[in-house]
Amino acid sequence: MNRQDYISDEQVVKRANAAVRIELEKKKAMDIPVAVFDRKTQTIYQVNSDGSRVAVGSRIRRGRYSERVAKKA
Repeated sequence: MNRQDYISDEQVVKRANAAVRIELEKKKAMDIPVAVFDRKTQTIYQVNSDGSRVAVGSRIRRGRYSERVAKKA
């Protein structure tokens, strides 16, 4: 494949976002709950098809893996 045959980064991002949106709509139509991570509160929620949110867990560790390993060494 030539370099001209590749799709741009913007197209890749647009297609990935569309795929996620379609999958979420499919799960909502099939009445399957979805797990969502809230970055502000660091909490994991289960979102049901009716829109209700139930907290199912929270983030255990803080920081990146490389930062945690560097502190021990």
